[in-house]
Amino acid sequence: MAIAIRQLHPHFVGEVTGLDLRKPLTRQEATEVEAAMDKYAVLVFHDQDITDEQQLAFALNFGERENARGGTVTKKEDYRLTSGLNDVSNLGKDGKPLARGHRTHLFNLGNCLWHSDSSFRPIPAKFSLLSARVVNPKGGNTEFADMRAAYDALDEETKAEIEDLICEHSLMYSRGSLGFLDYTDEEKEMFKPVLQRLVRTHPVHRRKSLYLSSHAGAVRGMSMPEGRLLLRDLTEHATRREFVYVHKWKVHDLVMWDNRQTMHRVRRYDQSQPRDMRRATVAGTEPTVAPQAAE
Repeated sequence: MAIAIRQLHPHFVGEVTGLDLRKPLTRQEATEVEAAMDKYAVLVFHDQDITDEQQLAFALNFGERENARGGTVTKKEDYRLTSGLNDVSNLGKDGKPLARGHRTHLFNLGNCLWHSDSSFRPIPAKFSLLSARVVNPKGGNTEFADMRAAYDALDEETKAEIEDLICEHSLMYSRGSLGFLDYTDEEKEMFKPVLQRLVRTHPVHRRKSLYLSSHAGAVRGMSMPEGRLLLRDLTEHATRREFVYVHKWKVHDLVMWDNRQTMHRVRRYDQSQPRDMRRATVAGTEPTVAPQAAE
């Protein structure tokens, strides 16, 4: 069966049929999927009852697996998953929902903020692939914003103003905005700010995108209040309804997105009910700013 793609939103998002992700992709299929990612930025695959190993094998068609270290406050000995996937659930090692006051739960609430995966790393992520194993009966939709369309809609004066701006990104900025301020010295070192361009150019089709995230908390050359106000204004613009697709999860959905061209967030849901979501993350290959440490 040939791959077919139906566009779900006026700007982006493709619904893919004709692929069984339990089976290895041919080179031609992998090429078609990557080209579709370049075009649509988000791809939706329904009815993919896959194992962690099959999900990771699918992801590895598009690059190397990102090292997960530095993206969580959960200690390695407390990890629920040992397969190499990122745990984006609300579950503890015992398979039960985390208590509302649990430190990992409070930290993970930052996923409800608009963000781009791993923008807090010197080399940010390329693709993310999220598989729904158990979905929440109410809430928990994931929203995606097309940062290419958002950039295109800016006026020329704003485009010129932001073209060369550099931002600082850190998990401490996104979590701090929700009042999560309790870090160990080791975590503070691990979450030190990194530098990212505010405007990115896609390496294949050369379209420009806004590179925004709740992890961005400062703009080089601006005072903190001025920089944060600019970032808030741009985020408000980029997440207007006309740029956003809402995915309502069904069990065995797999959604794949390009972190270089989109932002996303999960919506609030009943944390007392289990939600098992597992993410494979494809590593990026180059920084957006020449290697240097944020001061």
